[in-house]
Amino acid sequence: MRIGELAECTQTPVDTIRHYERLGLLAKPRRTSSNYRSYTPVAVERLNFIRRCRALDMSLQEVGALLLFCDEPRRQWGSFDSVLDEHIDHVEGRIAQLQRLARQLRQLRAVCKAPGTAAQCQILSSLRKALPERTPQQRRGRARASHARTSHG
Repeated sequence: MRIGELAECTQTPVDTIRHYERLGLLAKPRRTSSNYRSYTPVAVERLNFIRRCRALDMSLQEVGALLLFCDEPRRQWGSFDSVLDEHIDHVEGRIAQLQRLARQLRQLRAVCKAPGTAAQCQILSSLRKALPERTPQQRRGRARASHARTSHG
């Protein structure tokens, strides 16, 4: 099948498929005599695997690590567990961050009890105040969360 058919079949943008090929997550397909990419059912399976991993918010690096296990079925799965354990720790950390964020937003929302003008709004006033300095660990956690998913999938 051609790239457009693969994209439609897997609900994946063509640019994302090309991106995964550049990263080595998908093998470069063979080309037809007219130089079109020609994909096999194996590419469909692999792309669906990648998409399921991405739906679980796995980074492309984590997906690549899991694909190594797919490509080497006799490989010991102990390190496979470590990939999942690290991702679980990352997800739990993000949940904790989101819970803190929800508390902060509820506190911010509680500031304003009655309607008024924007000039009187305590929420806007609170948001204008300087943000507290984040620790290096908080900055790394935010960077990981924001870079875990790319625009390519």
